[in-house]
Amino acid sequence: MSGTRALLALASSGRASSGRALLAKASLGKASLGLVLACAAAAAAAAPPPAEEPDYLAPRAALVREVERDVTRLRAELGTDRLDPIVVEALRRTPRHAFVPPALRDRAYGNFPLPIGHEQTISQPLIVALMSDMLDVGPGDKVYELGTGSGYQAAVLAEMGVQVYSVEIVPELAERAGRLLAELGYEDVHVRAGDGYLGWPEAAPFDAVIVTAAIDHVPGPLADQLRPGGRLVMPIGAIQGVQQLAVFVKGADGTLDRRDVLSVQFVPVTGAGARGHDGGR
Repeated sequence: MSGTRALLALASSGRASSGRALLAKASLGKASLGLVLACAAAAAAAAPPPAEEPDYLAPRAALVREVERDVTRLRAELGTDRLDPIVVEALRRTPRHAFVPPALRDRAYGNFPLPIGHEQTISQPLIVALMSDMLDVGPGDKVYELGTGSGYQAAVLAEMGVQVYSVEIVPELAERAGRLLAELGYEDVHVRAGDGYLGWPEAAPFDAVIVTAAIDHVPGPLADQLRPGGRLVMPIGAIQGVQQLAVFVKGADGTLDRRDVLSVQFVPVTGAGARGHDGGR
């Protein structure tokens, strides 16, 4: 992805609240916060995806139940106590074990990020679920993703019937994720290496945009490529401080209406686009 993950994750449930971050922290009102994960050094590259095995079905079902419990605990911050059923079903169907290195597959269905190499991690399932839900998309919709990483977030969206266009700044991760997603049959996920800040203009407009790293403004190119009425979900705020996981809705006049959902902390988006950030909002 954009070379961006956080280094630590905290949540009211005592579990990680960052996505593909090496460190992410959530400050959730009066909820008690607990340190859950400090990711290890980069792991070996993932091998070709294993076949679906019954041994993975029970842990995946348990993970989905845990995510649903966490959403209920976060209802004051989220404004809801449940996920859209289409998101829940997507989590049940997505083989997270296929997206992690072989040495970590016994931990694939823990509700925390895991290292995938290149100082990056696979997203925490709770954050994948929340951001997928906040996008408010479904079958036939088209989503742009800044930061492919392992490909897990894109796979969850594809299981929701969404067509995904995803850009990853680390070429090795882009190649690996693209190959894996193709092997798993996710024909509606399109991956390429590049500067995710710039979007995918030839595929625009998008029904929704998801940004998986922190930046202190909405990237202008991504706002421009979002259709009126579409949603953009991203962490926004001071790069070295606490950000807000926010939902932006684009008005007919091009303005963005913002709603903050959770306090989080991520490392920043990188790349030439973010450094120049002409047209940011």
